[in-house]
Amino acid sequence: MELKGSKINFLGDSITAGSGTSSPEKKFSMLIEKEYGAICQNYGIGGTRIARQQTITNEAHDLNDFCVRADKMDGDADVVVVFGGTNDFGHGDAPIGQMSDRTPDTFYGALHTLYTKLIEKYTDVPIVVLTPLHRINEDNLRGDGNKPADVADLKTYVNIIREVAEYYSLPVLDLFKNSGLQPKVTVIREKYIPDGLHPNDKGHEILADKIAKFLETL
Repeated sequence: MELKGSKINFLGDSITAGSGTSSPEKKFSMLIEKEYGAICQNYGIGGTRIARQQTITNEAHDLNDFCVRADKMDGDADVVVVFGGTNDFGHGDAPIGQMSDRTPDTFYGALHTLYTKLIEKYTDVPIVVLTPLHRINEDNLRGDGNKPADVADLKTYVNIIREVAEYYSLPVLDLFKNSGLQPKVTVIREKYIPDGLHPNDKGHEILADKIAKFLETL
């Protein structure tokens, strides 16, 4: 697709919102807008998850899951990009569930709910799925450590995202596999992801380049 003049809706969490960058102009959506002439509409909200949170402690985060916010996005878009899942791993309390789930109360079900909503709302528009980036604590079965019991590592969440996207035949940019950003490698963390989770300005430059080039292939 031609990016110049195209309207792109980015639905995401703190990484999409630009946490980790030195200024709003440095986040990947703004870089794509500046370099490619696209019209980028950023719907990133820090702390939000794809699945519905079971226990509400912060309404801004817990009542604004991706499934809810899909309904609130501008319907006039040429492509929709979904970039989430790391917070479901990190601090979401929804169970993993199973492939047959169809409600937002499990991770599987929320993905089905979200993708169905988007397909119905943007029927003739590409819906692109980005997998989560690697993060420093990705092997912890309790995410950030606050889950009361072992659930799954980040790769499990990534594989579920891939699985459900494939079910709907949605194009996937696999950043977990191909971003080159693995903060467990010291030099990568220091240069691109200092906190082990949120890319900095240089990290967002990599994201902008990979996302834009992927969209151009659609």
